[in-house]
Amino acid sequence: MKSLRQRVLKSIPNMFTLGNLYCGFLSISFAAAGSYKNAAILILIGMMLDSMDGRLARMLDADSTLGKELDSLADIVTFGVAPSFLVYYTYFYQFDLWGIIVAGLFPLFGAYRLARFNITPSKVSMDYFVGVPITAAGGILAILTLFGDLIPNIVTTVVFMSLAFLMVSRIKLPSFKSVPLPKYGTIVTLFLGALLYVIYRGTYKEFPYLIYIAVPLYIAFVAYRFVKKKSKKKSG
Repeated sequence: MKSLRQRVLKSIPNMFTLGNLYCGFLSISFAAAGSYKNAAILILIGMMLDSMDGRLARMLDADSTLGKELDSLADIVTFGVAPSFLVYYTYFYQFDLWGIIVAGLFPLFGAYRLARFNITPSKVSMDYFVGVPITAAGGILAILTLFGDLIPNIVTTVVFMSLAFLMVSRIKLPSFKSVPLPKYGTIVTLFLGALLYVIYRGTYKEFPYLIYIAVPLYIAFVAYRFVKKKSKKKSG
């Protein structure tokens, strides 16, 4: 019985990772169907799930090689392939073959960035990132697409190419992994929740349930972490 309970607990982080992967698949599907804002929102929801799986694995003492490999595979789909499809369908399609070639650079560079990150010693990766993380790059492209009507196409092109090359660059960026979640996680949650609500308000009939499930779930997760940290301080 105890062994079964342990297996169930250890599988929970992987479920969130698979949810992240499925968001990437759904995003590609919605982009292909012309529902670009919903496709972008799915990438942002994938970011929420991605920020939760690693922390859950540490909370439940469920870190595993399988989970780390699965996380990388999910990231390349949700934050590499899905954003490149989104940008292609909204703008790069005008350039025919060249548009496909340029759009394909993003997941290629993202995959290289993930592979390099996976072989980096964990102690080093806690201090800083070498190159822009694919999660952040994919999220930026999703937000650009959401406000695509207000942003010139040339800006999207420049940002797209810059992020692709910055992912494989050797530029060192500060890592926030060691920052306590409640301090910054709450701010991120409120920002994303407000952003998703404002943008989604006009299209809720098309795809209502994801936002109303994902955002409260993430807020509940942050609240749990906050309460748990407070209880640890009191007991200490």
